[in-house]
Amino acid sequence: MDDLQALADKAPPHDIEAEQATLGAMLIEPGATARAMAIVEEDDFYPEAHRIIFHAMAAAAQRGEPVDLVTVSAELRRNGQLEAVGGGEYLTALIGRVPTAAHVTRYANIVAEKSLLRKLIQAGSSIQASAYDNPDDVGEALDQAEQQIFEVGQRRTSSDFVAMGPLITETFEKLDKIFRQPGYLTGVATGLGELDKRTAGLQKGDLVIIAGRPSMGKTSLAVANLALHAAVQHEIGVGIFSLEMSKGQLAELLLCAQAKVNGWALRQGMAREEDWSNIGHALTFLPQAPVFVDDTPAIPILELRSKARRLKSQYDIGMIIIDYLQLISGGIGYASESRHQEVSLVARSLKALARELDVPVVVLSQLSRRVEQREDKRPILSDLAESGSIEAEADLVCFLYRPNYYQRRQQQERQEGETESVPVDFTRPDPAEIIIAKHRNGPVGTVDVVFHPAYRLFFESAQRSDAEA
Repeated sequence: MDDLQALADKAPPHDIEAEQATLGAMLIEPGATARAMAIVEEDDFYPEAHRIIFHAMAAAAQRGEPVDLVTVSAELRRNGQLEAVGGGEYLTALIGRVPTAAHVTRYANIVAEKSLLRKLIQAGSSIQASAYDNPDDVGEALDQAEQQIFEVGQRRTSSDFVAMGPLITETFEKLDKIFRQPGYLTGVATGLGELDKRTAGLQKGDLVIIAGRPSMGKTSLAVANLALHAAVQHEIGVGIFSLEMSKGQLAELLLCAQAKVNGWALRQGMAREEDWSNIGHALTFLPQAPVFVDDTPAIPILELRSKARRLKSQYDIGMIIIDYLQLISGGIGYASESRHQEVSLVARSLKALARELDVPVVVLSQLSRRVEQREDKRPILSDLAESGSIEAEADLVCFLYRPNYYQRRQQQERQEGETESVPVDFTRPDPAEIIIAKHRNGPVGTVDVVFHPAYRLFFESAQRSDAEA
């Protein structure tokens, strides 16, 4: 307790001389004002007098007036604050503190750094107070604590302007590379050529929704195609939050997909000799693939975000996959809210997570039963289950559609009456469509693929003969 009391009695970090030098430089050179204001804000100054002076300078600059001894004194006098800051004598003394304004950027950076340290202390105190309050929802308290620390760090990286010149040059070089290398991707490759061509890969910071009715192959596309291709072919770390399938089931899916063996036959003990050979080959490199799985059922969104941050920090993952959105809990405090509001909260949080971690977040989503009531079973955006906010937050929305599935279902119903079970033909690929229904930064349209139920893999249409082999 004595150590805590000593910290409480200790003055927080600040540098009065750097603050005086910053304010003095702003008073003697017009250009110094703009440079300093790009780095520091009013609350970055420690003494109240310095905050008042900076506020007066900002007010004069906003009106288009020069920031000098005369205009700042007049502004302070108009507000009745001149004497409170030490009068004209103190303003004159500030000018005497700095011989030149050439180093104002360095002075301002010192002020900003001390301010960041004070904010870090404030965040720590807030976190400590929250913990002492013994909150009911420890997960929410942890998420809020992490968010406070992240906000302090973001102040350091997000407050600076960037000159347009280097950005233009960088953009030109990227476009030139695309021109010279047709097919060059700016995002994470999916391994499906036509889909990559239409999206240029899954982009950093994007929320990607893959939606479909049950048994359309959402998990297979996300895990067996996207995750495997990114991790095995490009060594990109992938975090998978599986709320429906267990870790063991996912491991089996990944192994059978990579080895291209019939998982159903394998589970029945009917695997062929060549299947075991393919599995052995897959085992030579699949265990080293940077894929990380969490199978917590009904995980609250706050816990998911916290785990994702740690995964990014520890393994620098390049993509997150979540299976699936409707199984994520809004957590305590949303139990009494409508399901629509809860799903809206989750969708907004996932989009914020994608931007915060700067990775594509691929989220699987169910479609409403309205699809089944139409003659044309191809999904449309209004079919997204439970919340229009999913469409609003998403950067890319893809629907999975397999027409033969519904044809087999109709045949089954004619023979046996209404049924939810549909027979699966494991012997041959099934034509499928990936319908790009929303693309914030590119074209929409349909990508024709084939789905092989035995391998639980999607292939490009041109690969159909390979899949059948």
